[in-house]
Amino acid sequence: MTQTSDPADETAGILFAGSAYAVWGIVPLYWRLLGDVPPFELTVYRVFWCALFVTAVTFWQGHTSRAFAILRSRRLVATLALTSVLITCNWTLYIYCVATNQLVDASLGYYMTPLVSFAAGIAFFGERMSRLRLAGVALAALAVVIQTIGLGHIPWIAPALALSFGLYGYFRKLAPVVALDGLLVETLILLPFTFALVGYWAVQGTGAFPSHNLTKDALLIGSGPLTAVPLAFFAAGARRIRLTTLGFLQYLSPTITLLLATIGFHEPFTRTNAIAFGCVWAALAIAAVEGHLARLKRRPVRS
Repeated sequence: MTQTSDPADETAGILFAGSAYAVWGIVPLYWRLLGDVPPFELTVYRVFWCALFVTAVTFWQGHTSRAFAILRSRRLVATLALTSVLITCNWTLYIYCVATNQLVDASLGYYMTPLVSFAAGIAFFGERMSRLRLAGVALAALAVVIQTIGLGHIPWIAPALALSFGLYGYFRKLAPVVALDGLLVETLILLPFTFALVGYWAVQGTGAFPSHNLTKDALLIGSGPLTAVPLAFFAAGARRIRLTTLGFLQYLSPTITLLLATIGFHEPFTRTNAIAFGCVWAALAIAAVEGHLARLKRRPVRS
């Protein structure tokens, strides 16, 4: 990521990244308009239309050579095949949360995501973690234990969302490609599968698209740009602002979702939820402090 000292450029970066996270926070309102479409089917349409939209944008921008370069690399294709499966699982589960009024758990899951990324670094790549970050991961695990005790069963939604998106982010970083180029390849990998399903449902007359409701058809088609445009905003913002600024902005999305769930959709926020969120927020604060201390140690001493 390019770090910049230009105030105007940094302001633009904050606006771009903040807009991306804001859209991701309020996107449940969009999925609610398609509440009669099953979550898995809606994800299939989302991937299908996203692939077509990003392909059209790639041709329009003249970036097809970059996509072909990615496809010629077996390592990149294998990595993006893995991330395509992870993000599809994450999208399906998130839409399921919208359909079943479980956005509070979804919000908790996205708060937990950075902590899952820390754990993934240890588990898969043997990275060393400071005691403070280990304490943060332990607090996140405690949040799951508290929810288990309070609910009487293992809470799977928040950990599953955090795990799928955390691993997606971690493995996605291993593929050094532009955000939209990566999304293009990820969706193209799934395109034969989604095309077959969309075609089968259309022939059988059992799918949501095409329908007699033009508004529904337009919303399903619009799910493609809705997926790609915020990602483009995020990429534009990430190039212009510091990692620390981006780190703070990433919590805008689950915060908006939490407020939307409790105030807009009137989902219950129980004492168990409050304790679990408190543990995760404390863990994130610990991680922020640890990162700040590490930067201070790296800062050169002026004589």
